Amino acid sequence: MRLSDSVAVLRPRSHWEAMDFGVLLARRHAGLLMLAWALPALPLLALLGLLFPESPGWALLIFWWLKPLGERLPLFVLSRVLFGETPRLGECLRALPGLLRAEWLTSLTRRRFSPTRSFDLPVLLLEGLTGKELQQRRAVLAANRGKRGAGWLTLVGLHLELALWLGLLAFLYMLLPPQAGIEFDWLRLLEGPPRERLWLEHLTNGLYALVLMVWEPLYVACGFGLYLNRRVNLEAWDLEVAFQRLRRRLGGAAGVLLLAVGLLLAQLPGPALAQPPVPQAPPPLGRQAARADIRALLGQPPFRQREEIIRWRLGDPPLATDGGSRTAVPADLVQRLARILEALLWLAVGAGALVLAWRYRDWLAAFAGRRAPGTRRTPAAAPGRSTPRPASPVPPSDIAAEAERLWNDAPGQALALLYRGLLERLREDYRLPLNEADTEGDILRRVRRLERDDLQHLAETLTRHWRNFAYGGHPPPADQKDGLLAAWRAQFGGGSTA
Repeated sequence: MRLSDSVAVLRPRSHWEAMDFGVLLARRHAGLLMLAWALPALPLLALLGLLFPESPGWALLIFWWLKPLGERLPLFVLSRVLFGETPRLGECLRALPGLLRAEWLTSLTRRRFSPTRSFDLPVLLLEGLTGKELQQRRAVLAANRGKRGAGWLTLVGLHLELALWLGLLAFLYMLLPPQAGIEFDWLRLLEGPPRERLWLEHLTNGLYALVLMVWEPLYVACGFGLYLNRRVNLEAWDLEVAFQRLRRRLGGAAGVLLLAVGLLLAQLPGPALAQPPVPQAPPPLGRQAARADIRALLGQPPFRQREEIIRWRLGDPPLATDGGSRTAVPADLVQRLARILEALLWLAVGAGALVLAWRYRDWLAAFAGRRAPGTRRTPAAAPGRSTPRPASPVPPSDIAAEAERLWNDAPGQALALLYRGLLERLREDYRLPLNEADTEGDILRRVRRLERDDLQHLAETLTRHWRNFAYGGHPPPADQKDGLLAAWRAQFGGGSTA
């Protein structure tokens, strides 16, 4: 590798400019880099799809875990095209096994989640170091914020990769025809796709590979640009390239100049034969003067290095006055203040607990004080009442039997009886805080919080028929009678709430 053969200008750049340099280099050879990434990655994804046909999620996870190994062949291509050597397909295939063997286990375990992976990869593959030498080389390149920008590159790349993948998934969902009958329930997606939709999951894996085929070469090229910029700053590649070009420019005239200089020196007269002057010894230095010279010499570079450190601190400590030192704070006073502060903190915690209990008192009354469905609560009469409270209509002893009797002649009354009985059972048996302002939707939401599937199904069915009758005037169908009464008896039996 000769630096003078580089197709780009090697000069010191900022970190963002170095990443932009990598993007420009990747754009110039975009097709070759995408092919270099897809060459090992797409067959691997197809093989994982064949090995896990019933679990496309596992295939995607393994493919994502092996992603660092797919970044090596694009880096190999970038290192060649930078110096004007475009590798062929056969050369890439021959180099692939050697590229995959280098530190493959470490790349997939200890350094898998390294945010500076794009910066460290050129050190491993292009310099050919291993073991301690590799660690020391990484430390040298990382000194003085040498890796600055690599972490941001990984973070931004992660979000960009996820955004592109979700965009393609949304685009795929918009392309699906309504006749396909595919409706996504995001809660059921956590349980796994049904067998008839496994092809859709494998298709989403292919879309993720398509995103990586575009983004991974850019990610590797940006890390390669940061690596080149760090070496330019450390090893002064720009000066080396300038001197090499100057030597080639003056290489033809160097022999003529040397011959002319030799002829001119041959015509000069020789020196006179005279005794050289005797050097005089310097006067001896005293002890104090020698110490002063030594201090002055040690105070100059390279013996004394100055380093500027910028950090946050709480402020300069107060300086002691000339009259005396600062007065020390008594230890018992510090302990008393600490105990007072601890008591205040516990009081704040207790007040917060009381505020939370008062804020969610309805929830605590509904769920913390819930009783078993078999128990009954008889309201006690308020003492001291001279005038009795008007009693609500007493439900029949067997709500299901009464509703079955009324169904043929007055199905609306039978449905109202079942719905009213459901509300009484929710209030008495499950202690739900129902009031007159609650709508049917509020009651259903509270029933769902009980997490009882049979009760939830009964409540939803009764509410649907009650809405159709109350707001639309449509009585429940006759074929729903047996199902509703059977569900009622299975849930509450036949008795009333009294």
